[in-house]
Amino acid sequence: MRLYPHQEEALRLTNGKNRVAYYYDMGLGKTYIGSEKMVELNANINLVICQKSKIQDWVNHFRENYEWIDDILDITKKKAFELFTGLLKTKVYPPKYICVAIINYDLVWRRPELLKLAHFTLMLDESSLISNRTAKRSKFALEFNPDNVILLSGTPTAGKYENLWSQLKLLGWNITEDAFFRSYVEYEWLETADGYWDKHIIGYKNIDHMKKKLAKYGAIFKKTNEVIDLPEQIEQKIYVPASKDYRFFVKHSYIKIGEKELIGENSLTKILYERELCGQYCTDKLDAFKDLLESTEDRLIVFYNFNDEMFNMAHICSVAGKPISYINGKVKDLKAYEEKDNSVTLIQYQAGAYGLNLQKANKIIYYSLPLGLGSCDIWEQSKKRIHRIGQSKTCFYYYLLVSGSIETWNLDLLYKGKELTDDLFKQERDV
Repeated sequence: MRLYPHQEEALRLTNGKNRVAYYYDMGLGKTYIGSEKMVELNANINLVICQKSKIQDWVNHFRENYEWIDDILDITKKKAFELFTGLLKTKVYPPKYICVAIINYDLVWRRPELLKLAHFTLMLDESSLISNRTAKRSKFALEFNPDNVILLSGTPTAGKYENLWSQLKLLGWNITEDAFFRSYVEYEWLETADGYWDKHIIGYKNIDHMKKKLAKYGAIFKKTNEVIDLPEQIEQKIYVPASKDYRFFVKHSYIKIGEKELIGENSLTKILYERELCGQYCTDKLDAFKDLLESTEDRLIVFYNFNDEMFNMAHICSVAGKPISYINGKVKDLKAYEEKDNSVTLIQYQAGAYGLNLQKANKIIYYSLPLGLGSCDIWEQSKKRIHRIGQSKTCFYYYLLVSGSIETWNLDLLYKGKELTDDLFKQERDV
């Protein structure tokens, strides 16, 4: 397997380190860097944790490039998991035996037997997915005791520097969460509507020092534009007016639409219903989507949040005679995308924002956006599905936004998270 110069450089910069983080932009081949580092570390047992949609990609990668590996196991499958746990019980491996086991984040914490692993290499693909320190997958990942750690992510902060703590812990930086906050995060205490006090982050400090510590503990960074010249990215915001229903709900926290009642009992349900009123209940946005659809015969990629948004858009596509592909929690069907130049691919964020190569298309429509500053990573990942190696055309991103609504506020938060991530990459190179 031949590596690109920037991939060889990554391995050279981390030579001799057994805990590393390759925070390389999407499309720079972190899969190859990570697997080559795994080979270099030469552990008998290797555990790869990734998203469910990426399991088969990792299996194929190892089978196609490392034929000499003895066992490549998808341990989401019962027989493979039993084989793997049986292997662990023996604790005696044939000479030069190498095994790679692959599992997804949402299943791994349901397999406590894996915590018995010893003397192994742990690799986390899209390691930003353990940013939420209270999530079960994050807590479980931190319970492992590996000899070696490899972290891969193009968006390590998920838009917030405090989200680095779990990953830094795995890299061997034994700083407590509280000490990390005191050292690098500026915050104030605010009383919530429920009468509790909560931290409200207002900024960051001592960032240069944090970058030096990151470098010391094996974290290296690389942006795409340092390596290759990709086509220009152009964003276009398409605004539609807020509906009477939306304005009524914002004022009263209640509305009845047909047989369904939307009641904003608290801040979370109010935000949810405001988003729905800007999405599946917004006829002006559906009209704007239809107009975009009719304006081109090119392939279109469309990202959305809610199932009803998908159903509404699919109906419009069908009436317009557009072939449809679907990627969501139940279906992954790219047949129309692969075969039809005028296809529309409807993608739910959690199912398809990471890992897919969709550079046959050069246009993405954002029917709705992921929520909040902490969703910056999934938004940035979604943009990279078309803006990657192999793309030769200018990439266009169309945002369908309800004017003066929660959606415009949300997009501003996503931009803020992107600025923080970009600054992390930039400052690291300057240190």
